[in-house]
Amino acid sequence: MNMYRWIEKMIYADEKKPMPILSFPSVQLLCVTVKELVADSNYQALGMKMLADKYDTAAAVSFMDLSVEAEAFGARCVYAADEVPTIIGNIVKTEEEAERLKVPEVGAGRTGVCLEGIRKALKLITDRPVFAGCIGPFSLAGRLMDVNEVMLYCYEEPDMVHTILRKVTDFLIAYILEYKKTGAHGIVMAEPLAGMLSPQLMEEFSSAYVKEIVEKTQDQGFVVIYHNCGNYVIQLIDQILDTGCLIYHFGDSIDMKEMMQRIPKDCLAMGNVSPSAQFLNGTPSSVRIETMRVLENCKEFPNFIVSSGCDIPPLTEFENIDAFFDTAKSFYYKQHLLDMIV
Repeated sequence: MNMYRWIEKMIYADEKKPMPILSFPSVQLLCVTVKELVADSNYQALGMKMLADKYDTAAAVSFMDLSVEAEAFGARCVYAADEVPTIIGNIVKTEEEAERLKVPEVGAGRTGVCLEGIRKALKLITDRPVFAGCIGPFSLAGRLMDVNEVMLYCYEEPDMVHTILRKVTDFLIAYILEYKKTGAHGIVMAEPLAGMLSPQLMEEFSSAYVKEIVEKTQDQGFVVIYHNCGNYVIQLIDQILDTGCLIYHFGDSIDMKEMMQRIPKDCLAMGNVSPSAQFLNGTPSSVRIETMRVLENCKEFPNFIVSSGCDIPPLTEFENIDAFFDTAKSFYYKQHLLDMIV
């Protein structure tokens, strides 16, 4: 599939199919726990297929599990039955530990499970693009050094941070290239921790490394989708766009209309119905209202695709997800009718 043409087709389509980060609620369809899902490639592939059959999405999106790569490096991961795994503590505190940090082989830990899950999903989902998922370089470095400490290290121990970033970037390039070999059409790279940096630090410690990853992996058959749900991404948009990605995905803490005014017309941007306030804790009525608000605010931008602001939590009620898709379909149907009578 030529992904450059797919992006162009999405921009010029009269009806924009939604593309939420919808994967973990598949546990409800599979009748398994999140802990079982993240450890089994068959469950991952079947879950993606069941959601693709249930919802007419623009693409099938894999699981936004930001513990996978850090665990492969040796970080401690905590599992729970109904929650996405998380990393606790740190494994790097000094320059010496940074130098000694071993870069794992692709396939180590659960990276092999995730690769196999996408390989199997591609056999089941053939009517739309299939996107894998991975963490971004600074967000991965933060999980190895402790997300609360890495900001301080950027000021006090920048060489140590760059040592880690060099290693995790090399690993991510190799990992993404393996996804590419499976036949995946692209990858959603989550770099939320970088949203807490200043523009100068963002360029130095995140965007420069993301740009290298994009240059070494993206082509007409494979695209990198940049995700950042930080509070200050509008102020960081110049650094984010400098990565060279063609698709951007943003969280619900920003004004999506204001962001769209800064996105190049030949790039797609997605967002930003709240996964927590609306999908998980809202009602069908509140989801409809919020989805319609986002659509109305961004309707002047052909390159906007409605989505969730981040990954939709595992135990989200399907009635709320249904309301999101029904609202998007009704919105574009109404727009079509208005175009006919104007």
